[in-house]
Amino acid sequence: MFVVLTLRNMKFRALKYLTVFTAVATGLISLTQHGWLTFLTPLYSFFLIPFFELFIPVDEKNLTEAEEEIVKHDRLYDWLVYAIVPIQWGFVVLFMFTIQDPTLSTYEVVGRVLSLGVGCGAFGINVAHELGHRVNKNEQLMAKILLLSSLYMHFFIEHNRGHHKNVSTDEDPASSRYGESLYAFIPRSMIMGYLSAWKIEAKQMKKEGRKTLSIHNEMIQYQLLQAGLLVAMYLIFGLMPMLYFWIAAFIGAISLEIVNYIEHYGLRRKKPAKTATSALCPSILGIAATL
Repeated sequence: MFVVLTLRNMKFRALKYLTVFTAVATGLISLTQHGWLTFLTPLYSFFLIPFFELFIPVDEKNLTEAEEEIVKHDRLYDWLVYAIVPIQWGFVVLFMFTIQDPTLSTYEVVGRVLSLGVGCGAFGINVAHELGHRVNKNEQLMAKILLLSSLYMHFFIEHNRGHHKNVSTDEDPASSRYGESLYAFIPRSMIMGYLSAWKIEAKQMKKEGRKTLSIHNEMIQYQLLQAGLLVAMYLIFGLMPMLYFWIAAFIGAISLEIVNYIEHYGLRRKKPAKTATSALCPSILGIAATL
């Protein structure tokens, strides 16, 4: 009886994650309506949700070990995440069609670009961040597809193979330093993060015995995909819709960097120095392996 009640409770708890799809509704309104409604998505995300959170009680209870096991094997949570992939790309396609409306005023264009920009950050990068941490290749592919919609595919390499290794050190571009302003951090993180991804992949190519300028280099693959997407948009929709999409994707990337700034501000850790003993360990292990 207890197990049945627990399962029912977990199913009910999963339903709260459907509230994410209220943002889908605001996105549809922002990209199809006129006037102030074109700003509905950023208004909802940055004003209404924080306002509601002031009055919503905080649940400080953690899951029990039994509940954690149930959640791990409940595919409902996975399908809720997977659903974001077609939704995000649906927004991109819808945006490319509706942004061409000749009746749109300048501020309505700004509203729609900002609305898609919020989607590029929240759906295109944030959900990709979740899927990119998973070991399943299909889920990692979905992460890359989402990052493509935000023109931020290098994040898959730099975040997983750079940031998590170097977080809270000077080697990590995404770790904001104490006293560093947001305006100084954003360009530094974006530029250095991009260059870091190239360095990481270049090392990987060397490790595999391949040339850096190789089609096997994922960074080269990502640049070709992103450039191909922009060219396709230009050929199908024209120059201005393509530029509007690029601006929206840039807004999504800035949203990510603002989160990075807040999450890592001033945090620093010391990396242990290599000792003579630790330096000898690989050699000792190598000799032992031959015995």
